[in-house]
Amino acid sequence: MGSRKPRRPEVDPGRPAGGGRGGTRRSAGHNDSASRGWRPHIGTGLPPSSVGMSESYQRDSGTEAGESVTATVLAFPEPPVRRRRRWLLITAVTAVVLLGAFLAFLFLSPALALKTVTVQGNSLLPTDQVNRALQPLMGQPLTTIDDGDVAALLADRPEVAAVDIVAKPPSEIVVTITERVPVAVLQSGSTFLLIDEQGLEIGTVASRAEARLPLIDGGTDAVKSAVFSTVTSVLAVLPEKVLAQLDHAAASSVDSVELKLTNGQTVFWGSAEANVAKARVVEAMLQMPPKDPPVQVFDVSTPTAPVTR
Repeated sequence: MGSRKPRRPEVDPGRPAGGGRGGTRRSAGHNDSASRGWRPHIGTGLPPSSVGMSESYQRDSGTEAGESVTATVLAFPEPPVRRRRRWLLITAVTAVVLLGAFLAFLFLSPALALKTVTVQGNSLLPTDQVNRALQPLMGQPLTTIDDGDVAALLADRPEVAAVDIVAKPPSEIVVTITERVPVAVLQSGSTFLLIDEQGLEIGTVASRAEARLPLIDGGTDAVKSAVFSTVTSVLAVLPEKVLAQLDHAAASSVDSVELKLTNGQTVFWGSAEANVAKARVVEAMLQMPPKDPPVQVFDVSTPTAPVTR
């Protein structure tokens, strides 16, 4: 028998080459995607490089064409500068709101309205007159009341030299009055006027005995004399115990001030120089034991060498 030639397998014209079991298998995901016109998802929020990475991941993992591709959006942390700026803005707005509420409470709240006035330091000016004068302040917030408001309402009171107030929340103020100091008395008809060192009338008394202050001769016209300020400056430095023993004060000139005591003794003061030293000497001399015969004149015109006569 002659040698037979190997038979060539028949090829099906409708079957692509290599389609048998021994042929090279193509990736189903790749062929399906190509045959169906695969393209990356639009609008995933990822940059093109991320989309390409997702496509490559699909090809490598064999994702079927019918499955959807899920893209993960990464949340990047907020920059520290922006976060700090936002917190600063929030803090500033909160502080402004709280400050506004606090100021509204201080100046508008009826909880701090004035209801009680306590007066102290006054002896010449009656307390009830002070309360009547300060009546316009009642109901005002304590935070809106100051020394100037009280002083303005008491400006027509000659007894008042200065005022000081202290607020005691929720509804009280304490008014401390510094009064002018009377140093002498002037007689005007049947009335006795209390005057201070400047000659300002600061009160009246019904009788001479009530004043317990020296009477300056000359009546109300004495205020106009040239020596009046010299006499009052002397009286202003005398201790209260010494003033209480004086009956009259007079001066024919600025160098000849004389003080008459209630027991008839006289203090020759001289000029208004070295008043403080002279006042100490007079106070000491009046405490000396009585002499026999009694002293009629205490001369302190030279305080370093006082003389008695």
